[in-house]
Amino acid sequence: MERFEDQPLGAAPHIAVFSSSKVGNFVVTTPLLRGLKEKYPRATLDFFGSEATRGFEEACPHVDFRFSLYGRPGGFLETLASAVAERRAVAGPYDLAINCDEFAELNVVAVTLVQPRYIAGGALSPDLRGRMPAGARPEHRMLLDDDWNSPAFLARYADVLESNYIAEIFCRIAYVETDFFALELGSAPPDFEVPDVLVHVTTTRQAKLWPTGHWLRLMRAIEERGLSAGLVGSPPAAQRALYNAGDAEDVLLAETALVDLRGRTPLLQLAGALERARALVTVDAGPLHVAAAVGCPTVALFGADDEGVGASPMSLWAPRRPFVFATRSSQTCRACADRRFRNTDCVVDGHPCMTGVDVTQVTRLLDDALAWRGRLVRSTTPTLQLEEHP
Repeated sequence: MERFEDQPLGAAPHIAVFSSSKVGNFVVTTPLLRGLKEKYPRATLDFFGSEATRGFEEACPHVDFRFSLYGRPGGFLETLASAVAERRAVAGPYDLAINCDEFAELNVVAVTLVQPRYIAGGALSPDLRGRMPAGARPEHRMLLDDDWNSPAFLARYADVLESNYIAEIFCRIAYVETDFFALELGSAPPDFEVPDVLVHVTTTRQAKLWPTGHWLRLMRAIEERGLSAGLVGSPPAAQRALYNAGDAEDVLLAETALVDLRGRTPLLQLAGALERARALVTVDAGPLHVAAAVGCPTVALFGADDEGVGASPMSLWAPRRPFVFATRSSQTCRACADRRFRNTDCVVDGHPCMTGVDVTQVTRLLDDALAWRGRLVRSTTPTLQLEEHP
């Protein structure tokens, strides 16, 4: 195994891409998947992902085979070894493996076990006794940097990167040129009438949550505009157990006209609902990235100040689409950034960065998002062709 430095892979290479268990992580790998097929049109592309994102993986036109690294019950290593052996028999040895989750130990092991000729991203050394050295090229050195979110990171790699966006970084380590900001997903129609505005209030990191009182005031503003609204997310039990829902969703459902759509939107149907909604308002979580992929005007609740410092690594993860309207906080807090966003909960009394995202700003951005949808609808409405009369 060698570090990938854009060596020739042959006419029909066999490529493996390793992702993670989160929806957003899959969405931001889609430029890489598309770009690989653009660069190597006859490639066979195997994707190692998750049961959680299986629907999107199976619908991706660039993926020839998929396997769940995450969420697979029992017999994992034996099943992985068997799947890799079968794929090698079908498409030959792996020419290139790309690890899109540098910090997941499982990925680091699995990407090494497929024994590719070349590796991009984190992996074990060939003797399995430690990490594979990063290499001397800037595309390799980026992997050792622990501050991908900062302006200083972008300045250090200005010869390689156009942005801090995670989708571009994935492409750069694989020497892929494509539209780094263009995300794409499959979709399916939902089995319900889609409200005007969809909202998503939960996330795995409590530090990214918006206060319940702010949500209540926003819902009243939505109702005052004569708009319907629906709450999307996993079933209630999963929301409380995995996504820091607490009682926020229950309060919103009890005190507003919000329609409960939790558990009714498997991934493809979530994408379909977002295609049909007039707008989405969401914290920094998976639906944000799905909406960016399917073109839904979105208000993204980032607790970041004007310099991008806050609860989330905003420069790294915020979608670069003109219809995604990101908030700014009136408060500056470096507590999460100083901890490299590894803290699950807020560590500052009063949660200032998210409390500082005021409802007036969010309401104004929602109006901007609704106006964007209105312009889009008008621009795609067929024009009647009238007969000309003398």
